Amino acid sequence: MQNDIDISSFISDFSTNCSKAQIKTFDKGETITTFLVNRNQFCILISGSADLVRYDYNGNRLVSERFSKNAIFGEIFYQINTNSEFVVEAKDKCEVLLFSYDDINEKCKSNCSFHQKLIAFFPDLVISKITDLTSRIELLSRRTTRDKLLGYFNLLSKQYGKHFTLPFSITELANYLAVDRSSMTRELSILKKENFIKQDRNKITLLY
Repeated sequence: MQNDIDISSFISDFSTNCSKAQIKTFDKGETITTFLVNRNQFCILISGSADLVRYDYNGNRLVSERFSKNAIFGEIFYQINTNSEFVVEAKDKCEVLLFSYDDINEKCKSNCSFHQKLIAFFPDLVISKITDLTSRIELLSRRTTRDKLLGYFNLLSKQYGKHFTLPFSITELANYLAVDRSSMTRELSILKKENFIKQDRNKITLLY
């Protein structure tokens, strides 16, 4: 985030001083929001982690995205025009700030300063989200399982360095990368044999 805003302090102040915002707590497995109803809602994850889950017409559950602390999400960022159902589910206990995009330019009765700050840095939130979505599209556009794996590992290394823990299980990672699980497992073994990576369950160390 830009504008020199401490997001954690801002969220705390915003949620207690702005009449337009609300904070809700969700237990593991609970649905935080769905993208089936156009509420123009956006959310900021204060604590915990959550998954953007897609259920196809056969009822198969696929994790499309994982959100961690300070992540933003909501149907305003997605144009849903498929037969799939998208929901955001709490992976563990979560606190979430919820706000309607329609209220961005509508001042609170108290004309709160926190609402004004949100208006100021909301463009940065949107740009950050667009950057994340663009990275995901670029990742999925890669042709081979190997390229997708290495591309994803490179993205994680930019955040966490050469040693990191995968946020997904192997099955979830295959779904996230849109690849066959068996093929991905074989490719991981090849990458280890070729000394591209070290792997200890879901812990990865890049060797290149």
